[in-house]
Amino acid sequence: MSTDTPVPLSFTTPVTTDLLRGALDVEGTEAGLLPHRLPADARAQAPDGQIALAEAQPSGVRLVFRTRATVIELTARRTRTAYQGVPPRPDGLYDLLVDGALAAQGSVSGGNVLDVDMSTGSTEFRTGPVGTVRFDGLADRDKDVEIWLPYNERTELVALRTDAPVTPAPDRGRKVWLHHGSSISHGSDAASPTATWPARAALLGGVELVNLGLGGSALLDPFMARTMRDTPADLISVKIGINLVNADVMRLRAFAPAVHGFLDTIREGHPDTPLLVISPVLCPIHEDTPGPSIPDFSRLGEGKVSFAAVGDPDERAAGKLTLRVIRDELARLVEQRSSDDPHLRYLDGRELYGEADASELPLPDALHPDAATHLRMGDRFAALAFGEGGAFAGS
Repeated sequence: MSTDTPVPLSFTTPVTTDLLRGALDVEGTEAGLLPHRLPADARAQAPDGQIALAEAQPSGVRLVFRTRATVIELTARRTRTAYQGVPPRPDGLYDLLVDGALAAQGSVSGGNVLDVDMSTGSTEFRTGPVGTVRFDGLADRDKDVEIWLPYNERTELVALRTDAPVTPAPDRGRKVWLHHGSSISHGSDAASPTATWPARAALLGGVELVNLGLGGSALLDPFMARTMRDTPADLISVKIGINLVNADVMRLRAFAPAVHGFLDTIREGHPDTPLLVISPVLCPIHEDTPGPSIPDFSRLGEGKVSFAAVGDPDERAAGKLTLRVIRDELARLVEQRSSDDPHLRYLDGRELYGEADASELPLPDALHPDAATHLRMGDRFAALAFGEGGAFAGS
């Protein structure tokens, strides 16, 4: 249900913050409104372009409103990332939910392109026009509408047009779940924005998601902890580990105090909020081999890139981190802290994706799950966290 030739509609509604959920900041651009998943002060402290790229990709961000419109058009300008030598990724999808159920999907064309040469790290930026996604044939009745933005395309929102008035959706009293993690939480290779594992779990759990999953950037940064401290939330989770290993940024001596400091900062703003610490899902290349991990270009001729761990396992004795080491340490730290913090819980990430899953659904590039695995992880997290006895049950 999409077109690049917008049909004039009677009502144009400014895209403003009262229609947005899942964003912590917005920025006006020459095209429109750019949602950010990190506030300006955190963005100012980001040490590299990776975080800037990731936080402006609106994973979990959606427009939410009430209308009886039968036709909805959203005009936006996307920025896609393309990797030289690798086939173009599919267009980012917009998921349209009506009264909580997926009703349609579509994409916009045009937009900007960031070309990346993975072998050298060089980039080239090419500008392009705005595009429009159109949803029609909707029921002629009052309804709650959500348009979930692509998790993998920087998205500047330009115009919202409908054939009936739009008003902000009322507060339905759902609890807010604030989550932080790596590219797996960001979305990696999920099928669509509501099919990332956090979005899937949030919809099943009946909560409002604020997703701070940032590709390559779950590194226990103090500015991230402060962001979480200052963001209103009823439920909080942090998924810690894979980026620390594959970026090779920390030794065991620094890891434990960094985790304590990260959790201490969150607790300054949320002293009694249910807080779930999640260790890494299974990643065979890093279970016992430290980082860093680097792209393996041996299959580039086939249009594929995978990753390889190039650390030395013997360096574990000197404190280099592996996923097994991190899981053991996180379990110990949570047990230690929980004696004074009854609302703190631990979840072994292998309960979301473990040995049996890896045999059935191996990680396609050795680091990131595929679309089917995202759904499985979301279903399992919903059962483990929101189900009976879970960290978020009854909260």
